[in-house]
Amino acid sequence: MSVPTLKIVESLAGIAPAEWDALVGGQPLLSHAFLHALHETGCASEETGWRPRYIVGYDHGRLVAAMPLYLKYHSYGEYVFDWAWADAYRRYGRRYYPKLLGAIPFTPAAGPRLLAHDPSHRRLLWDRAVELARETKASSLHVLFPTDDDIASVTTRDVLHRTGLQYAWENRGYTSFDAFLATMSHDKRKKIRQDRAHVAKAGIVFRRMNGREADASDWEFFYRCYENTYREHHSSPYLRLEFFARIAREMPDNVLLIVGDRDGEPHCAALNVCNASTLWGRYWGTTGFVSGLHFEACYYQAIEHCIARGIARFEGGAQGHHKLARGFLPVETRSLHWIADPEFASAIGEFVRRERRDVGQVLDELHESSPYKTTD
Repeated sequence: MSVPTLKIVESLAGIAPAEWDALVGGQPLLSHAFLHALHETGCASEETGWRPRYIVGYDHGRLVAAMPLYLKYHSYGEYVFDWAWADAYRRYGRRYYPKLLGAIPFTPAAGPRLLAHDPSHRRLLWDRAVELARETKASSLHVLFPTDDDIASVTTRDVLHRTGLQYAWENRGYTSFDAFLATMSHDKRKKIRQDRAHVAKAGIVFRRMNGREADASDWEFFYRCYENTYREHHSSPYLRLEFFARIAREMPDNVLLIVGDRDGEPHCAALNVCNASTLWGRYWGTTGFVSGLHFEACYYQAIEHCIARGIARFEGGAQGHHKLARGFLPVETRSLHWIADPEFASAIGEFVRRERRDVGQVLDELHESSPYKTTD
């Protein structure tokens, strides 16, 4: 097989969507439409600290390899936290930013990052990314939430392997929400029913819509809720209404918008992205507190959707120990890190090794606290 010609591009505008999507394996969060919408609406752009530096590889005019890659000037919107590393650089009079990041902006979802069907092409992408880090004088290269194939393609000794923790719900062939509840321990089953009873008593009725079914007023309301959530956490939202409207229009079957109405008026909303096998929970918000509402809008409605559609996996995203009691189990996440400075690489490597042991212990403890009935 011939070696592809690699080049760096700062936009997906010149790349055929069908060729790009052929490399991503049906993953909507990596699709041309999703990534291009982030760039074109200004959510992930040089102005917001995300300068696209995508690596693309062509063989006889056909796209055969690609790597979503950004020159970053901060560490916001990543969900694999390296603020302490940046602070250590600062304290020693060194410069941590810019850095190179291989990831989906604002999205803690595992998936391929070295996009190629040929394993040798994946290794070429990694090597070119390291070269680009050196050329741009970046402090480091980080690839977040990669797949096993990505990791297997990167075998150099100077790569640090970091682990983290998320929660995911697995569809065990449930025929209904009650069938799912029947597999849980008594106290967890009781708690979920109490959550749902509080919401039902408050008179909230839910609508589940794809991108075609939700109209402009639904998206405007969702965006109000999304902004409210960020304000409550004393932060600013990363994404714009234009972005959400665009993905609803361009990838409607991959969007699940859940709106809860109260007395005929919208009261809360949650957004998910999905394909035939996986649902990814993303954003939510509400105009007023109701006990149990967060769990209903973000988890139980989505679980009902997965059961109805035969979707095998619901990834709940980063953080949230409370997800364990709602049927989600802990899963390990990985990331790859190349550090240019040998001294910092050694120190960070020791930190990562200690962290990996700690994460392993936490995973063991959480699995022992499974919300499901024992099978002994």
